[in-house]
Amino acid sequence: MRIDYSDFPSLRLDHADEGILEITLAAPGLNSVGPRMHRDLAHIWPVIERDPDVRVVLVRGEGTAFSSGGNFDLLETMIDDYEGRTRIMREARDLVVNMVNLDKPVVSAIRGPAVGAGLVVAVLSDISVAGRTAKIIDGHTRLGVAAGDHAAICWPLLVGMAKAKYYLLTCDRLSGAEAERIGLVSICVDDEEVLATAHRIAAQLARGAQGAIRGTKRSLNHWYRMFEPAFEASLGLEFLGFSGPDVKEGLAAHREKRQPRFDTRPVETSMDDPR
Repeated sequence: MRIDYSDFPSLRLDHADEGILEITLAAPGLNSVGPRMHRDLAHIWPVIERDPDVRVVLVRGEGTAFSSGGNFDLLETMIDDYEGRTRIMREARDLVVNMVNLDKPVVSAIRGPAVGAGLVVAVLSDISVAGRTAKIIDGHTRLGVAAGDHAAICWPLLVGMAKAKYYLLTCDRLSGAEAERIGLVSICVDDEEVLATAHRIAAQLARGAQGAIRGTKRSLNHWYRMFEPAFEASLGLEFLGFSGPDVKEGLAAHREKRQPRFDTRPVETSMDDPR
């Protein structure tokens, strides 16, 4: 009996041959992630784990983009609504933890921009196929919040601490070709070959020894599990930032398509009595 996925209406789900479940992010604004999609991306993975008909997951974006990240509704909720901010923080945690704990392999097909919550899914996939001109950006500090989400748990492992700090602190854009060179994605191909390559890899995994593949993934993902304390800390610092002043300027700059003008005065971080 097929598993019911009706509780995830923001995601387009297609059951392909050989036990491949294709998840398509399809939304206005280059597949931007709204509150409902954020919730669905967080909670779908345990359901997939229980689905006997699914052996491999392939995640892609509609058209020529993977995802431009959180939309204005999602960002405004995190800034203006305490209960909403708390709920979305839990979803952000569940998205990472549930992907890490899914034993079935996930393949991502990355074309165009991959930012924010979309980037979480793209990079945490077990095999990531990026187009040469893909635009990969972790934009947290440009928005005015600490890099939480997936960054602290996997970027240092994938690319090393020096590169992780460079791209997470500066928010510089990575092409698909550069992302492959430094190890952030598995492979890079011409843009028009991304989907075909991702499907070929997913089919190869679906035909493989499922127990061996899942056991290997589970073993390797213990590296991520060891860094869960760093992830939890980064997530808390990120969402603390959503209650502060910098994120309001960051969101305004995002809306107006300009560089943010943050207050650069020193922030007091000492716990000592300043007197």
